[in-house]
Amino acid sequence: MTRLHLADHVFPVPLDHTDPGGPFIEVFAREVADAARAAENLPWLLYLQGGPGGRSPRPLGTDGWLAHALRTHRVLLLDQRGTGRSTPVTPRTPERVGDLAGYLRHFRADSIVADCELIRRRLGVERWETLGQSYGGFLTMTYLSTAPEALKACYVTGGLPGLTATADEVYARTYPRVAAKVRQYYSRHPSDTGRVGRVLDRLHEGGVRLPDGDLLTPHRFRTLGLAFGMGNGFDRVHWLMEDAFDGAELSHDFLYQVMQLTGFTGNPLFAVLQESIYGQGAKPTAWAAERALADFPHFGRHADSLLFTGEMIYPWMFEEVAALRPFAEAADRLARVEDWPALYDLDRLAANQVPVAAVVYHDDMYVDAGLSLETVQAVGNVRAWVTNEWEHDGVTASGERVLARLMELAI
Repeated sequence: MTRLHLADHVFPVPLDHTDPGGPFIEVFAREVADAARAAENLPWLLYLQGGPGGRSPRPLGTDGWLAHALRTHRVLLLDQRGTGRSTPVTPRTPERVGDLAGYLRHFRADSIVADCELIRRRLGVERWETLGQSYGGFLTMTYLSTAPEALKACYVTGGLPGLTATADEVYARTYPRVAAKVRQYYSRHPSDTGRVGRVLDRLHEGGVRLPDGDLLTPHRFRTLGLAFGMGNGFDRVHWLMEDAFDGAELSHDFLYQVMQLTGFTGNPLFAVLQESIYGQGAKPTAWAAERALADFPHFGRHADSLLFTGEMIYPWMFEEVAALRPFAEAADRLARVEDWPALYDLDRLAANQVPVAAVVYHDDMYVDAGLSLETVQAVGNVRAWVTNEWEHDGVTASGERVLARLMELAI
């Protein structure tokens, strides 16, 4: 069994990279290598985690994509700013920060890439490779737009963004994909039609409280559909539904799990920045997922529907979810921003020479495959592999196979 060499790094970085004399935050990254090769001058692979708002994985062993990477590389697992051990954004952050919306404007892809560049230089790395999972692919396109000279090769798993797509276009495409996933869920677990209906009937009666005191509403329950884009998502929700009731009431275990799955306690940034990651130019995101409900009313807050929702963030969440309430004002201000800087340099991307290998999951619920393939055509030196063998978590669910294939494509 491979033993791991681990080294923790903490880097002070400017909150605003355009104001290096201003306040600083800390960014944490964990270096991982095969202990038998730790003294060698190995090439670096920077892992760009999905999200926004997700911390980098904590190694529990040497399997999957990490095992494949460690055969040839030294891996850097980055906690993107605001996550994990990188000056985390938590429900207590609003108490410590005066202008919270202004603070959080510096937590998008441009700032994360600037952190990466500072870290690369401080580690003395001339060029490195990147592995971008989901939102990490968005970061990859920003990285290629701003500092391609720092990159030897880039691997993207389920995360090629639409380079010019607005939040409105993203959600116009998202709702039909989520509806298709819900149909697949009920096809796989037909008995859950009755179970979900029974839960919704009880929630419509009112008065159901989660263990943290939050009221469990039908629309909050239906956000469990966020799981449907992962390989085991249908089954995870099914097993939850199987034990939903204790007599005529919802079981304590069910309520506890729903609280955890829908509470954003570990990643409030996911909700706060979900639409801001699409902001470019003068057009505000303006709660795009909420506004799109006019075209998809069966998903609405008051709809009498068995439909689950997916990766949509709504204003009501900042009223009803305890961990998000401290961010309500800031989230609303971010939704109204009209001067987002550009995240992608289209001309530079078109002329890109850095090898990019990307897997596009044909049935991806979170990242639209059509937009991803448009990006493949718009960016130079990209080789794409389109497959429906895995869902959005294919880089982990496939073991070593996805990363191994991408590394071969990039040669």
